[in-house]
Amino acid sequence: MTKFKSDFLQVMEERGFIHQISDPEGLDALCLKGPITGYVGYDATASSIHIGNLITLTMLYWLQATGNRPISMMGGGTTMVGDPSFRDEQRQLLTMDQINANIQGIKNVYARILRYGDGPTDAVMINNADWLMELKYVDFLREVGRHFSVNRMLSFDSVKIRLDREQSLSFLEFNYMIMQGYDFVELNRRYGCVLQMGGSDQWGNIINGVDLSHRMGGEQLYALTTPLLTTSSGQKMGKTASGAIWLNADQCPPYDFWQYFRNTEDADVEKFLKIFTRLSLSDIAHAVKDDINEAKKLLATETTAIVHGREAAEQAAETARATFEQGAIDLSLPTVEVRAVDLSVGMGLLTALVNAGLAASNGEARRHLQAGAVKVNDESVTDERTELTPSRLLPEGVIKLSVGKKRHVLIKPV
Repeated sequence: MTKFKSDFLQVMEERGFIHQISDPEGLDALCLKGPITGYVGYDATASSIHIGNLITLTMLYWLQATGNRPISMMGGGTTMVGDPSFRDEQRQLLTMDQINANIQGIKNVYARILRYGDGPTDAVMINNADWLMELKYVDFLREVGRHFSVNRMLSFDSVKIRLDREQSLSFLEFNYMIMQGYDFVELNRRYGCVLQMGGSDQWGNIINGVDLSHRMGGEQLYALTTPLLTTSSGQKMGKTASGAIWLNADQCPPYDFWQYFRNTEDADVEKFLKIFTRLSLSDIAHAVKDDINEAKKLLATETTAIVHGREAAEQAAETARATFEQGAIDLSLPTVEVRAVDLSVGMGLLTALVNAGLAASNGEARRHLQAGAVKVNDESVTDERTELTPSRLLPEGVIKLSVGKKRHVLIKPV
């Protein structure tokens, strides 16, 4: 393990955030001298960010916690183009209205992680549309575009892999890395920002900004990337059979979020505690050593508290305890409302499983049934022709659907 002198980089190293740094010694010395300003950019391609974004957002948290100023930059301008990095096809183009709506949808998460304000180390939220949408094309080509080598841009993995697969890369997408490089230079000019952080797949785009500053006679800038997180079994962190784990409660309820972390593989618990929670390293080591299952609950509760608040986290933990340890019907379990008239004529079990989010399709629901993983009101069901009717309603007025031991949803007629 590298021994850094600055608090920020030492925390980054100890907690497993560092994949690459463009100039480790230079950045360490700069952090040691006094507060620096660093940023992470987030394109508004959806109305919420997900667990992968939480990693870099946590890096901004530690930047602020060690006495520096974080910038959370909304990619209102770059989202208009779309990042082609490691994608097989062009992203769907969004309108400015869609992008602005997405930005509004994800702002609340940042306020739970970072401290915003006007102080020297208070976080700042910026939208790169403020400058990108005002650029004049020919002027931009002459002042910025001339500093980019197409030969070098083609060598970056994010582009090279796509071309090697003989998949087209539009001219629109090819401009993305130029825009991101320019963002870094513009943030340095406006806010004195010297550090850009991101996932390891962003290394090429970030380095473009570092090089562009040199070529345009600007300050020395720095790049820091974190590893793309995978589980011990090789699965991409934050991906499930039903999709990404989002941070907004309307897209992933706190209970589901809690359950995702509660189901962490044993080998990943310590790593995830270091990355996602703010517990001390000694407390983490003790928790993992004492009882791995209790450590998983600790991981789930602490991470949920950061994203959704302490009350929601404790409620999720209590719901899980009541459901799994006492076998009770806890009405705070995720609930899906259905029309009473649909239930009165009989709702197909396959349809109910899909509507409840317990299966992505009828085919997946059928496979759960064939595997004996489905329960209705805690009773095993294997017949796909089963229907949910009012006769199955529990005294609480709901029907409990389960897949496996840890995924439960209440069906409530309205």
